[in-house]
Amino acid sequence: MLIQNALVFDGQDFRTGRSVRLEEELISAVGEDLSPAPGEEVLDLEGSFLLPGFVDVHIHAFRGHDVMQGEDAVRAMSRDLALLGVAAFCPTTMSASPEETRRALRGIRQVMLHPERGGARVLGAHMEAPFLQSAKAGAQRVEFFRNPDWDAFLGMTDGHPEAVRLITLAPELPSAEAFVRKAAKAGIHVSVGHTAASAEAVHAAADWGADHVTHTFNAQTPLHHRLPGVPGAALTDDRLCCEMICDGIHLHGDIVRLIVRAKGAERALAVTDAMEAAGMSEGEYALGGQKVFVRGGEARLADGTLAGSVLTMPAALSNLILRFGIPPREACAVCTSSPARSVGEPLAGRILPGSPAVLTRWSPGWDRFSVV
Repeated sequence: MLIQNALVFDGQDFRTGRSVRLEEELISAVGEDLSPAPGEEVLDLEGSFLLPGFVDVHIHAFRGHDVMQGEDAVRAMSRDLALLGVAAFCPTTMSASPEETRRALRGIRQVMLHPERGGARVLGAHMEAPFLQSAKAGAQRVEFFRNPDWDAFLGMTDGHPEAVRLITLAPELPSAEAFVRKAAKAGIHVSVGHTAASAEAVHAAADWGADHVTHTFNAQTPLHHRLPGVPGAALTDDRLCCEMICDGIHLHGDIVRLIVRAKGAERALAVTDAMEAAGMSEGEYALGGQKVFVRGGEARLADGTLAGSVLTMPAALSNLILRFGIPPREACAVCTSSPARSVGEPLAGRILPGSPAVLTRWSPGWDRFSVV
């Protein structure tokens, strides 16, 4: 297929006069003078925006399928997310027993090794547990928390740490420094999250090799003018990328704008943190073995604690532009190329030869979209 007459966001900026050729689930060519091959299908976008597929580096579940259920669930997520315009994602684990975590990571690894045809690419796991601070557990189950331990981590991965692309931990825990240094050396991105750390401890974690902050402002110390905490360090340390759940529930619009202004579009990352009700009707669901009640677009435990979200990446982009007033170029980067770059992914989230052929088309007013 040859796509013509689109205003192309290539991962950095909007480009006019570009055509994009798709072949066998990949972008094969991008240029200004591409002509249709004999018999080739041509799609005229008539000046609409063409975006690379979304990249979600923090998502637990989608449409009833949870990462913790294993390989079949991850494959179903891969298929369903591609239909929504997601090109790549990091299936995200919850706090669970070592065996349950092992099973989830095995499933993720199998989909990495044998990708789902036509599905969103699995970049590797995001382990959001178990090296977390019990005082900032959020919806995670504290009975499975433990201090950072490299040997325990290797056991949970079946000796395949390459299956993990990103791991969240609390840097104030004993042995955190040794763990972060080993993880960074192994090419695993470390995210500060579910933590009671001070700003100083967060800067130290960046010294050790941490480069992300998990759902910034949520499940961490607050921002105070004399005790800046995790958000203060996250916003001012250029080594750290900041996740944002842009559903209008987890973060006030002013905080979304603050993160984007402080970090720039390159280091602000839209994530969904979605649980199994995402893409489904409201009602009673589960997350990490706990009942979750979804009402009014909010997912909460029985005690009112937020339990992930029902956000989708298209809704995140729409919110960024139409609800929070983020300029489209920045909003598009925050949802595509920036999260990809943050975990070392060179192709997904961009429109380049070799990039996934999962693309989205948006109306000039950013109020309608479709998957190409």
